[in-house]
Amino acid sequence: MTSSDATALSADAIANAAARVGTSVVGDPTRREARVAVVCAKFNGGISERLLDGALAGLEASGTKAASVTVAWVPGAFELPVAVGRLASSGSVDAVIALGAVIRGETAHFEFVAGQCAAGLQQVALDTGVPVAFGVLTTDTVDQALARCGSGDQNKGYEAAVTALEMADLLASLPADG
Repeated sequence: MTSSDATALSADAIANAAARVGTSVVGDPTRREARVAVVCAKFNGGISERLLDGALAGLEASGTKAASVTVAWVPGAFELPVAVGRLASSGSVDAVIALGAVIRGETAHFEFVAGQCAAGLQQVALDTGVPVAFGVLTTDTVDQALARCGSGDQNKGYEAAVTALEMADLLASLPADG
């Protein structure tokens, strides 16, 4: 899930930190069954479809049962936060995955949609305490988007699914709000 090998967390970093502190907690995407919602943007839908395939593969590989997954479709990336917020605040899911693609064009549309989508999704996570995985591609070209939604665990939808499950497990392991 890193952008390059040069920035990757070393294999022993978590264990080394754990040896130096009283408590070290890390989420495990395979530890528990989670109820997950996936919200997909229909705009640039060919990309969203590929991201969804990756997300479903990631959930399945982590042991999540298909019956525990809800998929909802919104018109575009700008609409993702409101649907994600509704699902996150419902109490019916442990994590939400937002999927879509905002591809730079010749107008300022990209900056407005991508920025507001990201800010809205972050606000939902902060307001509800439910993890929201950001699987929205923000690329300059269609080719860049397609390169990020191929098959396997390099698919950004797959990564978002694993992230959502890891965060749901981590939050379940941390002390509750006082």
